[in-house]
Amino acid sequence: MERRLRPLVGVCLVGAVALLGWLVAPDEALRRLAWLAADPLRLTAALVAVAVVRPLFAWPTTLLAVVAGYGLGVAGFPLALALVVLTSVPPYWLAGRSAGGGRVALAGERLVAETGDLRSVVGSRLLPLPSDVVSAGAGVAGVSLPAFALGTAIGEIPWVAAGVVAGASLGSLETVSLSAAMHPGVIVGAAILAALAFVGPCYRLLVGDLLEE
Repeated sequence: MERRLRPLVGVCLVGAVALLGWLVAPDEALRRLAWLAADPLRLTAALVAVAVVRPLFAWPTTLLAVVAGYGLGVAGFPLALALVVLTSVPPYWLAGRSAGGGRVALAGERLVAETGDLRSVVGSRLLPLPSDVVSAGAGVAGVSLPAFALGTAIGEIPWVAAGVVAGASLGSLETVSLSAAMHPGVIVGAAILAALAFVGPCYRLLVGDLLEE
């Protein structure tokens, strides 16, 4: 009975997160964080707190990078990257706990087994997908926590760097558009690297399935 309820629990959790994200927009959080930027210690403490609760509101992880860049400049990159890894763990953990072993989970497990835990996470992070979707997918696919954390740190480098640079160039957090932090060149370059990470494993899986038929 518990195994049958797991997919339902997962759907309810995703729905609740989506609802909270719609009710509490990240733009409002940016306005509240603006006054903290004058004090690096105060800003760091606030960013850690935001990283902990961010998954509850489904805010983009770019929020952390932009604010870190705004308050600390490019020197805020290590902090922003560490916080992105931290804030990605709850969705990963919850998805792993609620995974029910359906077709999606089995397909993810096959791809991870062929690609490798670390490489699969890095490749997934490089894709222009919502961070929490990738985190949940890694949890469902059974990726180990060390590989997930390291893969997230590596794969998020271009996104965090773009967010930090965008934040460092801002005159005010109140007028920032999070989508503007993603330069088209970064998106295309990261997508190409992601394709290179997955093309080999996907080809081998496809050939294997055809041979079995």
